[in-house]
Amino acid sequence: MTLLERLGAYGRLTRLHRPIGTLLLLWPTLWALVIASNGWPEPYTAFAFIVGTFLMRSAGCAINDYADRDIDRHVRRTRERPVTTGEISGREAVGVFVVLCLTAALLILPFNRLTWLLAFVAVFLAASYPLTKRFLALPQAYLGIAFGFGIPMAFAAVQGELPAVSWLLLAANIAWAIAYDTEYAMVDREDDLKLGIRTAAITFGRFDVAAVMLCYALAIVLLALAGRLVAFGDYYRYGLVAAALLALYHFTLIRGRDAAGCFRAFNHNTWFGFAVFAGIAAEYWIP
Repeated sequence: MTLLERLGAYGRLTRLHRPIGTLLLLWPTLWALVIASNGWPEPYTAFAFIVGTFLMRSAGCAINDYADRDIDRHVRRTRERPVTTGEISGREAVGVFVVLCLTAALLILPFNRLTWLLAFVAVFLAASYPLTKRFLALPQAYLGIAFGFGIPMAFAAVQGELPAVSWLLLAANIAWAIAYDTEYAMVDREDDLKLGIRTAAITFGRFDVAAVMLCYALAIVLLALAGRLVAFGDYYRYGLVAAALLALYHFTLIRGRDAAGCFRAFNHNTWFGFAVFAGIAAEYWIP
């Protein structure tokens, strides 16, 4: 394998070609960072959390591919991933995970002890999530905690504490993650059933579409409650209305359970996260 081919394999291992995962991790982190900072995060804090999000998402992909190396070859969508094909060894994938986590850890050196403690929890969540597909009926809920853990970390870094709004935002992110990752799981349902993997799409069964929409609705309600705690006004409400309309659009994509439509809905969720962020930012940045 040439150097260029190896670099390409590492890029696919860390999903550099699929930024949607990074965005789904980034938006809730930015929600929290802007609220915790009253609209104006310190430059280094913003830098550390944005870069850290990218690093930890890539680390999560590497350890996920290591954990699923004997499963991915049996799933049409994942059979070309570099660990399951042998392009990258399992030991290399674990090494990438460790290096990326350590690099992310360096970014939080200037922050307080609470941020550090939460960082250890974040690493544990990233490392253990791939295993939850073996025994949890709703591994997507665990993913929501892992993907939303930038929320308490942001409040810890900025305020040194975890106010009630941080927990509401985390709960909203869990509901949102169940919605979008169920859409993702609906793409692989037939393969997952054959392999005995547990996913929300399988657990919800014929009520999968209804469950997705219920989770979107729950996420909106929890976000609205979070907005009330910090006395947000119309701009934030407009953002939530936009997010709700996007969720309704996703319904039109998934109601037929077509794999292409479900995958399109999953990828479209970055706009849901952006709509909420835009509402938050407008509250602080527009007079």
